[in-house]
Amino acid sequence: MDHNIKKKSREFAVKVIRLHKQLSAVKKESVMSEELLRSGAGVGADLIKTEYAMGNNDQTARIYKALQSCVEAKYWLDLLYETQYITEFEFKDTTKSCDELGNLIIGLIKNRKAAPAKQ
Repeated sequence: MDHNIKKKSREFAVKVIRLHKQLSAVKKESVMSEELLRSGAGVGADLIKTEYAMGNNDQTARIYKALQSCVEAKYWLDLLYETQYITEFEFKDTTKSCDELGNLIIGLIKNRKAAPAKQ
């Protein structure tokens, strides 16, 4: 697994965890922020699991799961912003990280598709 994608997924998870802590403590919001926490931290967890996958198909499925978690995290960020639980800065900053990570995952998927199958 590419070091950059691991680094970005960890940075995104830390950002999401901090946002969740702030939303829980200050805004007393728990439902959407817990969904954000689950999906946002899940991206990195799914990517780490690819290192222990049982073959190429399992590895590819876990990478797709990481992409799905990333897309879901963005959905929760959108809702938190639209309902005014997070500021415009928090939204733009976290969404930017989410988009960058999503693009890296998409690139990883494209590279796997382009690579010849291992025998």
